[in-house]
Amino acid sequence: MGLFRNQFANVVEWEEFRDDMIFWKWSNREIKKGSKLIIRSGQDAIFLNNGKIEGIFKDDGEFNIESDIIPFLSTLKGFKFGFNSGMRVEVLFVNTKEFTVKWGTQNPVLIPTPQLPGGMPIRANGTFNFKVSDYVTLIDKVAGIKETFLVDDVKIRITSVLDQLLMKWISRKGKDMFNLQANAVDIARGIREDLDMQVMDDGMTITGFQVMSFNYPKEIQDMITKAASYEMVGDVSKYQQISMTDGIASGKVQGGGAAADMAGMMMGMNMAGEMLKNMNQSMHQASGAPGASGAQPAAAPTPSQPGAAPASGTGAEGGGKKPNFCPNCGTKNEGANFCPNCGQKLG
Repeated sequence: MGLFRNQFANVVEWEEFRDDMIFWKWSNREIKKGSKLIIRSGQDAIFLNNGKIEGIFKDDGEFNIESDIIPFLSTLKGFKFGFNSGMRVEVLFVNTKEFTVKWGTQNPVLIPTPQLPGGMPIRANGTFNFKVSDYVTLIDKVAGIKETFLVDDVKIRITSVLDQLLMKWISRKGKDMFNLQANAVDIARGIREDLDMQVMDDGMTITGFQVMSFNYPKEIQDMITKAASYEMVGDVSKYQQISMTDGIASGKVQGGGAAADMAGMMMGMNMAGEMLKNMNQSMHQASGAPGASGAQPAAAPTPSQPGAAPASGTGAEGGGKKPNFCPNCGTKNEGANFCPNCGQKLG
């Protein structure tokens, strides 16, 4: 009796549910009267008889197989449990969630480009999403010969064709080979459509495909970064001056090397330019002041000229008046006997 009893099952369930398992098949056991079916959240249960679908149950919960399940089975709805016999069927539990898988190119993909005869070696990475969409096709193509089906099985199939699809859609959409990220959305959309055709034959659908980044060889990436820096700066000569000045200030440019000599020469020229600029400003300000060079001093009378009239306010002839301006340097006089600037006697 003990051996006979062990041939039957009391509970039909996916006991070791795994997030990375697409389906799991309950089989090789008979269901006895009073058995229960347990469907957990995120699962569908499919009853199979001789490889044919008898019924699909999607509501999670606990169900009595005799009263809740058998009445809905296609050809087994009239099945009656016997005293010593049970019902032998297979139950396929399907994981209904959407799976997210990371992908990355194992080797560089050589993308044809005129700049490089051998092709541009590019790596890429991202994620793709898929889920089961057609139970009939899934059972016909996969579950009929497998007891389990894992996410890794789908990933292997996807990555086996991914290099060819990347080459196809980068060549078609990636007009600017050095800025592929700008075309990432279009490239990803094209790849998703092609991959969907690949997995459709297994009863699945690709619900999303994303390219996170394109990676160039280090030498090419350095060139791209340098070109971008020049574009941001605009004036390359100014960029070089700033770089050298920063290098000296930070102590990175030292010694008697060519870089240090050039930086020192540029800094000296800049300092000389600033000095000349300051001198010109001082001279300009001085030329606008009263009594500055270029002002014409009052001419003193020449004694040899007969009948020359004495300058107003000069000498004893002027009634003791002092000249308003120094006849020697032109400095304005405030009534002093001597010029405060050059010492010329004024009275």
